[in-house]
Amino acid sequence: MNTAAQPRTAGGTEPVAVIEELRVETGGRAIVDGVSLRVLPGRIIALLGASGSGKTTTGRALLGEYPPGARVTGDVRVADGLIGYVPQHPATVLNPARRTGALLGDIARRRVTHLPRSRRRAAARERVLDALARAQLPSEGSLLRRYPHQLSGGQQQRVVLAQALLLGARAVVADEPTTGQDPLTKRRVVELLAALARQGVAVVLLSHDLDVVRALADEVVVLRDGKAVEAGPAEQVLRAPDHPWTRELLAPPPDMRMRTARAGPGAAPVLDIRALTARHGPTPVLHQAALTLRAGESLAVVGRSGSGKTTLARCLSGLHQHHDGELLLDGRPLPRSLRDRDRAQLAAVQYVFQDAQAAFDAHRPVLDQIARTAVRLRGVGRVAARAEAVDVLRVLELPAQRALRVPGALSGGELQRAALARALLARPRVLVCDEITSGLDTFARRSLLGLLAQLLRSGAVPALVLITHDLDTAALADRIAVLEHGEIVEAGEARDVLNAPRHAITAELAAAARSMRGSADA
Repeated sequence: MNTAAQPRTAGGTEPVAVIEELRVETGGRAIVDGVSLRVLPGRIIALLGASGSGKTTTGRALLGEYPPGARVTGDVRVADGLIGYVPQHPATVLNPARRTGALLGDIARRRVTHLPRSRRRAAARERVLDALARAQLPSEGSLLRRYPHQLSGGQQQRVVLAQALLLGARAVVADEPTTGQDPLTKRRVVELLAALARQGVAVVLLSHDLDVVRALADEVVVLRDGKAVEAGPAEQVLRAPDHPWTRELLAPPPDMRMRTARAGPGAAPVLDIRALTARHGPTPVLHQAALTLRAGESLAVVGRSGSGKTTLARCLSGLHQHHDGELLLDGRPLPRSLRDRDRAQLAAVQYVFQDAQAAFDAHRPVLDQIARTAVRLRGVGRVAARAEAVDVLRVLELPAQRALRVPGALSGGELQRAALARALLARPRVLVCDEITSGLDTFARRSLLGLLAQLLRSGAVPALVLITHDLDTAALADRIAVLEHGEIVEAGEARDVLNAPRHAITAELAAAARSMRGSADA
């Protein structure tokens, strides 16, 4: 247990923050109900639970932030010093109009105003370089010149973490910090959080990832429906849980292979990608990518953060038009840009974003936005579209009553299911899912992947592209393509790619995933 963090000593016995009997009510419902915890220097406390259990609300209470209109009782005390926050959706806290280097530079300059003017520039740069190194981000190259939307989800998370480090946080609330991370990056994030704790920084870890919790946590608090049903030392809670819910949460998932009765190799492809080369400005991010997807097939695209996976997905969906090559849908050319695609083409390729919250209008009820897809792309009447949306949400196990709320009132897992429902209402030919299981708990992930397999088998979704960092998820697909530096370096049957990798990066990713599981079991 806690192998990544050892040896570790607490930075002191006085807590950085204390929560006592916190209760947060919204709309007459308690989303946190009587939760208490002590955040100690140099220690990692993990809040574990299903989507909607109250983890993020509890974590954000340490920042003094609550849902709009919430009724709050209990006591939250924070010692002198900053508490940093790394959110599940990092793009929401990054200024979209500022380049990465400028974002970090602004913070660093504010931290050196006590120095003589002649030393400030060099001192600020030194601080930025140190924060980049600690967050495993390159200090040279194009990354610092990119805007947040030009970064992968994993890169965005590390930029936010670098911001917290620049600010000198005494504690960090890490909300799903390994969400959307490849195994190599996940291992580095685990090592980084462990290193922060060794330096005396307190870490509050909000995570669905059991491997990460097992590798890092000193203490675990298990939440269900806003209540702490079990709490104690990580060794005790994770190896010998007392509460039935904890035992269910920790139980290994069943085998859920997404195998389908596929069309033969001579069948016409639903999607044909030919010599796809894409750029971010002058920087190439995809090189001569070529893939074919036939009816009933699922394809997982894996690779390290920044390897080009999301850019590939955005090209398919018309959100990234700066590319060359051909995209053929059912043998017909697919225009590069959304603006040039007709209504049928827009419906045919649907993209479910990694950051579900950013994909919704913050001020409109989620149900209305889901139903709008059927109205806009299929010409369905408003009443019928709403009824269809309710039916799809029921299949996805998201109550329609929850979908009547604005996006900010739903958990990350609930928003992921809402985003999938919206895509399904278009009745697509190709469904492109970008890290849609990365922020989900065991139950929601199992349900969602099972549903996708069912949609493939039934023909409701003719072809599925899974963009994922999670090799366990990729293993469920029919085929896997591995991206590295924008090139497809390996592709083939899922079992062959994972069990007998031919390329070094595939072998390295598989080894890192095994080492994470191994450290969790240690």
